[in-house]
Amino acid sequence: MGQQQSGSPEHAILARISAMVADEKTLRDLLAAGEIDGETEQQRLAALERELDQCWDLLRQRRAKAEVGEDPGEARVRPSDTVEGYQS
Repeated sequence: MGQQQSGSPEHAILARISAMVADEKTLRDLLAAGEIDGETEQQRLAALERELDQCWDLLRQRRAKAEVGEDPGEARVRPSDTVEGYQS
């Protein structure tokens, strides 16, 4: 795969993934510090995991389209119930 520009859609997707991973750590830290309860942490983590699944799926779609000569810009975010549970 070629060099990605810093403003590319893939860069933006990867930046969002990194931010969500940081959010996961923050939630776990808040739980450990007693600032949120376990139920709140689980609800927020579940929402983050769904969005992470969608981001990874979008990134895979873009890369697959590029590999076969199609326009990666045609890739679309799919509903979380479609991508949930996909195996890497």
